[in-house]
Amino acid sequence: MKNLVTHIGGMPVPQLAKNFGTPAFIYERDVIEKRIAELKAFEVIRFAQKACSNIAILALMRKNGVVVDAVSAGEIYRALKVGYTGGGHPSGIVFTADLFDEDALQLIREHKIPVNVGSPDMITQLGKAYPGAEVTLRINPGFGHGHSRKVNTGGSYSKHGIWHTDLEECLRLGNEAGVKIQGLHMHIGSGSDYHHLSTVCDAMVKAAKRMGAPLKVISAGGGLPIPYHKEQARIDIAAYYGLWDKARKSIEREVGHPVSLEVEPGRYLVAESCSLLTQVRSVKSSGGNKFYLVDAGFDTLIRPAMYGSYHEISIAAHDGRTIGNAVDTIVAGPLCESGDVFTQEEGGVVTTRKLPEAVVGDYLILHDAGAYGAAMSSNYNTRKLAPEVMIQNGAAEIIRERQTFEAILQFERIPKTLA
Repeated sequence: MKNLVTHIGGMPVPQLAKNFGTPAFIYERDVIEKRIAELKAFEVIRFAQKACSNIAILALMRKNGVVVDAVSAGEIYRALKVGYTGGGHPSGIVFTADLFDEDALQLIREHKIPVNVGSPDMITQLGKAYPGAEVTLRINPGFGHGHSRKVNTGGSYSKHGIWHTDLEECLRLGNEAGVKIQGLHMHIGSGSDYHHLSTVCDAMVKAAKRMGAPLKVISAGGGLPIPYHKEQARIDIAAYYGLWDKARKSIEREVGHPVSLEVEPGRYLVAESCSLLTQVRSVKSSGGNKFYLVDAGFDTLIRPAMYGSYHEISIAAHDGRTIGNAVDTIVAGPLCESGDVFTQEEGGVVTTRKLPEAVVGDYLILHDAGAYGAAMSSNYNTRKLAPEVMIQNGAAEIIRERQTFEAILQFERIPKTLA
């Protein structure tokens, strides 16, 4: 029956639950390595680690020749921890943001990390803190696209990037600040289709012509989609690369020298590698609706509540029995919020799924949870962060322990006046 599973990564679901508990994020290493291989046409693959920043995942990226993008001082620290360095071409780490904080500036200066700036003010600030820094301009071309309004990163209502008409002003600021502006970056949102991608490529060519000879690298950004719905077609990577390579070649003719082409995937490399394993803790009816209540909530996986995002859902029997009789079901979590529902659309519209008939103790799997799953999880309701597990070569190994209550409270203090 559709939506029935017995194994994840070749390992029995009940055994994984017994060994690691639920909820738990279960990654399959070979899936990540397959996605990396699919992008090898690009000269530089730069993982947007905000999608999944566990240091084991970063170490796997490094082992496969993938460099990283960091959007915070903490992400720089993570990258350094697994052996990435600043400097070099391509640099192991690039910092991308729309502002600096002091922690980030200190690490950028100390480790000579190139910066992809999203605001003109950053150029002057960087020049004062780190003269001679290598800089890429993240350009907002004036339009955007995405699977949700919350992930649209272009256009006049987006905080991201330097407005396209400010390019020349930024070049002037860079010259005054003593930083080396040598690249352009465009990312207009997640899930871009070929029409929008072609428009972005055209905008990149126009911006590159205005920048001229100093240009050494262009970044296609990220946003490569994955088929969250089973019936969705996979993106044609050859076509995607072909559009950007055509743009790159046009730019090279204009500037008169080779230009490096980077791609910056996050979701594409990790989303499909991970299943969120949960357990059904209650089956009940409310009016005409049937509910499966599981031990993961939006503290564990926030995408459905935040974006109305869709994840395929499967059921695994806890006792090896045969399951049948698919039923319309709402899947929800344990949090004290009406929005703690995994089967909802953007705007909070609750929907049902046709799922196998489960009982308390069965396991429910939310698929494609590797991107913005563990990375966006929280301690809301003082719930422990779920463990992360990697399956490789037929064995499962913990890559993040389940958090303890003591760890949650370790930095909190009661003032003496309340003791």
